[in-house]
Amino acid sequence: MKKVFSRLICMIACLLFYQLTQAQGNPITVEGNILDAQKQPLVGVTVSIKGKNAGTQSDAKGHFRLKVTDAANAVLVFTYIGFNTYEEAVKGRAIVSVVLTEDRKKLEEIVVVGYGQQKKKDVTGSISSVGTKAIQDVPVTNPQQALQGRAPGVEVLNNSSKPGDEPTVRIRGSRSLRAGNDPLYVVDGIPYAGTLSDIGTGVIQSMDILKDASATAIYGSRGANGVVLITTQKGKEGKPVVSYSGSYGYVQQLGESDMMDANRFIEMRREANRTIGKYDDANPDASDKKIFNTVEYANIKKGTNVDWQDLMISPGYQTNHGLSVAGGTERTKYTVGLGYFKDQGVLKLQSYERYNFNVGIDQMIGDRVRVGATLLGAYSERNGETYNGIDNALKMLPIAAPYDDNGKLITYPTGDSQQPNPLLDYVPGNRVELMKRFRIFTSLFAEVEIIDGLKYRLNVGPDVQNYNYGLFQGKNNTNLLIGGGDATASKGNAATMAYTIENIVTYNKEIKKHNIGFTGLYSVQRQNVDISTTNVRGIPVETQQYYNLGQSLNVTGVTSSLSSWTILSYMGRLNYGYDDRYLLTLTLRADGSSRFAPGKKWGYFPSIAGAWNIVNEKWLKGQQVLDNLKLRASFGRIGNTGINPYATQGNLSRIPYSFGNKGVLGFVPLDLRNPNLTWESTTSTDIGLDFGFLNGRITGVVEWYNQRTTDLLMPQTLPFSNGFNEVLMNLGTSQNRGFEFGIGATIIDNPNGFSWKMDANMFLNRSKILSLGDGRTADVGNAWFVGQPTYVYYDFKKIGVWQEKDAQLAKLYNLKPGEIRLEDVNNDTLIDAKNDRQILGSPQPKWSAGTTQRFSYKGFELSIVAFARMGSMIKSDFYQNYNTLFGRYNNLNIDYNTPANPTNDFPRPNANQERPSNYQSLSYFDGSFFKIRNVTLSYAFSDALVKRMRMQDLRVNVGVKNPMILAPYRQTWKGVDPEDVNVIGIDAPATWMLQFGVNAKF
Repeated sequence: MKKVFSRLICMIACLLFYQLTQAQGNPITVEGNILDAQKQPLVGVTVSIKGKNAGTQSDAKGHFRLKVTDAANAVLVFTYIGFNTYEEAVKGRAIVSVVLTEDRKKLEEIVVVGYGQQKKKDVTGSISSVGTKAIQDVPVTNPQQALQGRAPGVEVLNNSSKPGDEPTVRIRGSRSLRAGNDPLYVVDGIPYAGTLSDIGTGVIQSMDILKDASATAIYGSRGANGVVLITTQKGKEGKPVVSYSGSYGYVQQLGESDMMDANRFIEMRREANRTIGKYDDANPDASDKKIFNTVEYANIKKGTNVDWQDLMISPGYQTNHGLSVAGGTERTKYTVGLGYFKDQGVLKLQSYERYNFNVGIDQMIGDRVRVGATLLGAYSERNGETYNGIDNALKMLPIAAPYDDNGKLITYPTGDSQQPNPLLDYVPGNRVELMKRFRIFTSLFAEVEIIDGLKYRLNVGPDVQNYNYGLFQGKNNTNLLIGGGDATASKGNAATMAYTIENIVTYNKEIKKHNIGFTGLYSVQRQNVDISTTNVRGIPVETQQYYNLGQSLNVTGVTSSLSSWTILSYMGRLNYGYDDRYLLTLTLRADGSSRFAPGKKWGYFPSIAGAWNIVNEKWLKGQQVLDNLKLRASFGRIGNTGINPYATQGNLSRIPYSFGNKGVLGFVPLDLRNPNLTWESTTSTDIGLDFGFLNGRITGVVEWYNQRTTDLLMPQTLPFSNGFNEVLMNLGTSQNRGFEFGIGATIIDNPNGFSWKMDANMFLNRSKILSLGDGRTADVGNAWFVGQPTYVYYDFKKIGVWQEKDAQLAKLYNLKPGEIRLEDVNNDTLIDAKNDRQILGSPQPKWSAGTTQRFSYKGFELSIVAFARMGSMIKSDFYQNYNTLFGRYNNLNIDYNTPANPTNDFPRPNANQERPSNYQSLSYFDGSFFKIRNVTLSYAFSDALVKRMRMQDLRVNVGVKNPMILAPYRQTWKGVDPEDVNVIGIDAPATWMLQFGVNAKF
């Protein structure tokens, strides 16, 4: 019996051993689903076998399939950015499904740093990131607008609401007086020049802003004003996913400029004539006949009261559509997209229309070679780029009738040849202005892993641009009706060919607690711009517009030019980390620019940065409050080419002169050449603290910086006896100091109920001119003053209006009661430009801030985006150009001075003055404002409904753009929108928009 039992045990053992060996030798396919805590599928999760090189990724439905050799002992490892790494033993099973939990410490851990990516914990420089969600929160025309109020130290101001206009972007203020202050834009690794409106915002995945010298020095002379790295959408492994996003917005004028109606205007003209003794209140009808012409007087008797703004402005619209397909396999990933955008302005002749397409592909060849390409194409048409029809509408008298009794437009509604009917511009064919642009921007790369950790990458970025511009103005166009003359036309073309070639070597190695990384770069960038323009007058058949210039009576101008520049660069960057605690980055870049003269072409830009991950110190191990605490510091120098090509060679200008009683043409120097021009250089110091608390529920940054720019490119004034009044030289020094604070918080987090998340930032910047060269303390002509910001308002200061009680004192200044009273700085009873002008203020705000608030409840989400700019001064041309108070043109509806109304706000109308004396002093206002940029309510349909519709996702939304502005300029002084860079101009009126949208995935 014992023998039988022993044999049975032996047989069972053999069978088990056989099964075990079979399990090890015959692979099985393991599959399953990967979900998040809300049971939503996770796409692109990496699934690998622990201790093996085999792996795969989950598809668009969160599903994976993987061959496993040792199914009994194998352990699957699931990794996904933003989630905790999870391990699951297979135990011979064919189906393994898991739920991954969110790891807040790893959210957004990868950032683009220029020529590569880094884990956020390893970054030593100052970098702010704006992700896809933030970009989609606000309906924008171009990518820069998506940055407004989103990142500390980044200021974005819209110059106008004109369709196709781009905002002004400043990163940590302005530091140059004559050279550019715009940041460098880099799209998928390739420097991008020209308008960013060519890029549809729907293709952008993220924007990373490099701010300090450590982060920007890697771009050398191109990074002097900061760098914006734009990463476009890429394909992902999985089945093809079709995405559609569409929106339609109803655009309305934000508010009319407050001009006088008929009664107010009539009384203002009467008062203007009372001032000079030409109006007899005892005989008003006879007086009206004297001061109003026949047409005006007849219209007054008819009770004519026309709102010309209302006639010129009509509702506009904005529509945006995007369709894309993305997917791929483990070795091939792709994305293809199409986009359409149309912005019809509230002025009929202004619109912007864009067609976009994008293609991206990433292909593995073998195990060590990867190639890829991104192609961004755009074709756009912009109407009315220079059109400013609102100007004539604001000046037109409310007592002027636009149409005669037969409904025909009256050319001069008041009989005044300087006031043509602004509606004439809307007559088809009277004014045609069209800019057509075509662009293909490409980023090609090939990357090979030579040995483990050592990679070589070749980037090639061809960029082809072409524009075709035409402007036709018929003889009944308002501009020609004022100036007189035959129909005119202009035709312009420009072709830009640019390319960037970069050779990049990277090496990364971990040796126990040491982490070493090196990046080496050799690159060349070149650009050629070929421009030609022709202007003519006297188009015989106006329907030809600008398409047959050879038939014109006169050619008034022909110009053409070719501009070319090249930059050759070398760069090396060394990253070192020890034990995830101590980090060091060393960078050196050398740029050679063709713009400078021999011996001055090369600039060298070094930087050093260090960081201390305090949270990883042993004495903080085990604590449960801090997630992140990192102290950073950097120091470096960056440059600015700052001049146009050929500036060091001087320019010639053609001039006619008499030679031997004959008219001939010659050439004279236009600019005095200076072969010693060299780079502007900015030395920057930055200290920052990154922090995170409570398992990632609170994260933020505090930062201080100091920038000093030397060798400022600026004009040196010369005696006129030299034949030139100035020469461009490296002279001055400026300084920028600032403080930045940013915080993000999850205040309430209930996935099945109400949640509240917020981001906020606040920053201040103080620019200052330290020197102007040659010991000068002021350059009054350019309003540059040592110790003051780089841009100031330098003018007389209005302190009120002269009153009757001060008539004798006013007489000492040759002024009368009712006229503007200026501050007499030196009290010599003489107002003169040399002694009495003063610095009134600056566009530089005392501080700026922005915030995004997101509230969600089940399928609903409400987002509110707002920003503020406090303590700045603005100059409003409205109060200069539409406040003439002499009665020929309509006027802003202001509280002007009269003997019965002794206000100090605005002077008394005067029919003998085309403008009030010292009228320019009326233009300066407090520019502070708080603006809610956008409010959006969206709803995501339930998974059950979406699945029944055979979709992956379906969302609808409704939003309001610019729903509220709080500002002294708007509420107190009846302005419309104080947001502008320096001067509130007369242009397309500010607008608000009600928008409806839908997002779907299939």
